[in-house]
Amino acid sequence: MATRSSPPPSTDRETLRERIREAGLRSTAPRVAVLACLEQAKTPMSHAEICDALQEEGFDRATLYRNLVDLAEVGILTRSDLGDHVWRFEIRKNGNGGAKHEVEHPHFTCTDCGEVSCLPEVQVKVKGAGSVPKSVAAATVQVQLRGRCDDCS
Repeated sequence: MATRSSPPPSTDRETLRERIREAGLRSTAPRVAVLACLEQAKTPMSHAEICDALQEEGFDRATLYRNLVDLAEVGILTRSDLGDHVWRFEIRKNGNGGAKHEVEHPHFTCTDCGEVSCLPEVQVKVKGAGSVPKSVAAATVQVQLRGRCDDCS
């Protein structure tokens, strides 16, 4: 009987533990599991999606949420509300909390089915001019595109 194996993680667990420690947090099993899960994700994931993905590991939902928030606060993760009042998390490109003032890659949210896609190949430059809010001038904004996806068009 053939068994279905999952693809190997792109980052091993020891590298994830080190990333957590370098950010000033204790390297705990839930934090490592959350990062490993998000390393495999192709799009930002909600707390509920992460809980579903890690269900077999037996972590409490509240513990996972606290760890998601902790990892976002130190800059390892990005936490975004893409217009539907659901926080979604993804690993920050620069990896370890540096450059918190960078503009993250934009996201596309389908207005019909709600599917969220990352648009890493789209380059967006945010440039403050005149009397714009300080967050725009400092490039601490998130760019979100909304419309109908190819499947819903």
